[in-house]
Amino acid sequence: MNRILIAIGLFSLLFIAACRRPGTELITLDGANYKLEFSADTIRFDTVFTELGSATRILKIFNRAEKAVQIDQIELVNGPGGQFRMNVDGIPGDLIERVIIPAGDSIYLFAEVTIDPDQPLSVSPFVIEGKIRFKYPGGLQEVQLEAWGQNANYIPDRFNQGGIALLSCNGIANEISWDDPRPYVIYGILAIDSCTLHLPKGTKIYVHGGVAQTEDAQGNPFVYNDGFIYVLPNGRLRVEGTLDEPVLIQGDRLEPEFENEAGQWNGIRLQSQGNTFEYAEIKNSIIGIFADSAAQANITHTKIYNTSGPGLAAQHASIQASNCLLYNNAGNALQINFGGSYQFDFCTFGNYGFDAVALSLSNGICYDALCSTYDIHPLNITITNSIIAGSREDEIELTDFTGGQEPLAWNLNFDHCSVRVKDLLDPEKGGYPDFFNDICNPCINTDFDSPIFANTDEDDYHLDSLSI
Repeated sequence: MNRILIAIGLFSLLFIAACRRPGTELITLDGANYKLEFSADTIRFDTVFTELGSATRILKIFNRAEKAVQIDQIELVNGPGGQFRMNVDGIPGDLIERVIIPAGDSIYLFAEVTIDPDQPLSVSPFVIEGKIRFKYPGGLQEVQLEAWGQNANYIPDRFNQGGIALLSCNGIANEISWDDPRPYVIYGILAIDSCTLHLPKGTKIYVHGGVAQTEDAQGNPFVYNDGFIYVLPNGRLRVEGTLDEPVLIQGDRLEPEFENEAGQWNGIRLQSQGNTFEYAEIKNSIIGIFADSAAQANITHTKIYNTSGPGLAAQHASIQASNCLLYNNAGNALQINFGGSYQFDFCTFGNYGFDAVALSLSNGICYDALCSTYDIHPLNITITNSIIAGSREDEIELTDFTGGQEPLAWNLNFDHCSVRVKDLLDPEKGGYPDFFNDICNPCINTDFDSPIFANTDEDDYHLDSLSI
């Protein structure tokens, strides 16, 4: 009897194998030779919730092989507040294992997000990000998840990472004012053209930066840091804050651990005349403001800080600034190349804890690493009643590409300033032994024992009670 049962069992197995539906024979996924195909590389929830709400998106996963494939794990990697959920072919959960897709077939993944815009930014940031991971032997693929977490103005109105949002008045008016009490979140690149963008008092702008990829004119891919404000030659930026209600422009990561994190977004680039910044705070970028060739700006009562590069950079530009504070800049607080015309009054350039000097001035620009090819443009700069300080013995770097042979190309005037220099005065090292006679007069040269600010460790740049 046992032999008969065994024979029947074997026959049944053979029959089942013989009747297996074509395309269900499993192959082992090998990341080197096979990849899954998705209906999208990013699942985007572009709904801006004004109250608690949910939205669902569908992802289709394709198996283009001639045999069935097994995905060992499909894992949901959630955002900070656990807002995302997923369901794979009717099975809910954050980790789904051993999912089989028949040959030439597909399965559905349902992604859901629940947003409460009234939650704090630490739980529901402006841009909530997560991912879904697909794991198999030798391979790992990911699909990104993105959603709006707050009730804000998102520029543009749909996700735009790596793209450009062109702001133009379109002949309707010469100026657009961002006067909504809700914050503005820039996702991608904001380009201002044929228009003036007015930012009134109290405006808050958060820029979502990150790594993006595009192609050059030859079709070659290159990677760059996304998220910046670009003022084109026919555009204008007019920032009009007040002492009590400054205009804030910073990255969109507001959790405590990112509050002072530099390099979150690219920065502001100016290519036009007539730009104004009054009572603005610009922080946590790569470059605070970069004034390109022939650009012009008036900057007053403005703070630029926590940058991974220069605070204020300019080349062949025109800038008039007063009562400004630039500090915590991993590059120079002020970096000027290729000359231009500049006036700084009652400004503080403080670069403590960084290797870069606070002030770097040059009338030339190099076109190769060895500077064998360069151009020169006259530099005219006046700095009055200002403080240039930091944690180095020298906080001023001067580079005259003419070697002192063309006085009209090198016109520097520091008047009633507090500076910190040492090697700059050495004829063999800095080359400016007459700095305090020819350039900085009258000025005070401070040392490390001379207190200047109340507490730079706490970013308190009020003058110390014992400062000179």
